[in-house]
Amino acid sequence: MTRTMNVDELIAIDFHTHAEEPCKCSRDDGYNEFQAGMAKYFKNPAGADGMLPTVPQTAEYFRERKIGAVIFPVDAERETGFHRYSNEEVAELAAENADVLIPFASIDPHKGKAGAREARRLVRDYGVKGFKFHPTMQGFFPNDRMAYTLYEAIAEEGAISLFHTGQTGVGSGMRGGMGMRLKYSNPMHVDDVAVDFPDMPIVLAHPSFPWTEEGLSVAQHKPNVYIDMSGWAPKYFPPIFVKYANSILKKKMLFGSDWPAITPDRWVSEFQDLDLKEEVKPLILKENARRLLKI
Repeated sequence: MTRTMNVDELIAIDFHTHAEEPCKCSRDDGYNEFQAGMAKYFKNPAGADGMLPTVPQTAEYFRERKIGAVIFPVDAERETGFHRYSNEEVAELAAENADVLIPFASIDPHKGKAGAREARRLVRDYGVKGFKFHPTMQGFFPNDRMAYTLYEAIAEEGAISLFHTGQTGVGSGMRGGMGMRLKYSNPMHVDDVAVDFPDMPIVLAHPSFPWTEEGLSVAQHKPNVYIDMSGWAPKYFPPIFVKYANSILKKKMLFGSDWPAITPDRWVSEFQDLDLKEEVKPLILKENARRLLKI
């Protein structure tokens, strides 16, 4: 059965959901411990003692709630040693559930020209709408010229770049933080990318703690930069983050949960309790994402 998305029937679009399980292989050494650490950080049983939701299971969850979802894997093989979930498989599964899932992909920018070719093929042949970067997990500064070969391909194909910013639950509390270095994810490094690729839509993921104000400043200053509000339960949002969402960035803020670490059920429930103007809530929940994704 062919499924198509009817955005008018959706109550929201979640801009940040993960396809977690390794592709067509067993879990790698250390992967269970990594997921157990994530579960402890987010106080979420997902991943602690069993497999995480599959892409079809994720689709069913969102379908029941009439929420669309941008879904992606994270290519961090070089830094973590964990096999990535195949971009092609995620895109194919998203196509089978196109009424609720919107495919993004992930490519380690260290892959250079090979990564750029993969990006073009994913957009042209698989309908991928954007690419997720996790500077801490991938071990690079976003403004490293090494990454520009990949950015050029993404920009030329008209796709979106989504950057993790701020602290991460990845490796939190583990010995040496599992080798993860927080310095890479300061959103100010993305400011250079926004200057050098002014026509490429860029999304800063999360409230960027402890650099929240830097993230807000980049989104305010650069027309092509947005913020997704994922990775934090809304009741913990810094006051200035809520203030900007309610005013000058009301058309640049995007609902994002960080599924499966944080569920949309929890996020949306706490979001409704924020001190936001009623006319702002629909923008954040759906309309800003709809405009950015051109759906």
